[in-house]
Amino acid sequence: MKLRILACFVFLLTPVAIGQGAKPENGFVPDSRTAEKIAEAVLSPVYGEKQIESERPFHAELRNGVWAVSGTLHCPDGTSGDMETCHGGVATVRIAKADAHILYMIHGK
Repeated sequence: MKLRILACFVFLLTPVAIGQGAKPENGFVPDSRTAEKIAEAVLSPVYGEKQIESERPFHAELRNGVWAVSGTLHCPDGTSGDMETCHGGVATVRIAKADAHILYMIHGK
């Protein structure tokens, strides 16, 4: 009988414990470093690890609760550039700060 009462007590408490997960005050993506790591993690399987590594460093900017993360375009001469000084494109990812949802992902040419 005591075992049944204990089992019922544990059962009644379990939904409360399971239903409440951690929700960080500053969101699941609180800073640019975290956003950059997430971006690299989701980009590598799609565009290839070698390609994504070649676009380091990644840069993240927060706008209206969304991190915009982009790679760096490197010119053939080893310098960083833009589309006017060298040809190519970089990966871009948009990540929701609050819950880390990937909202958008593309790679330019």
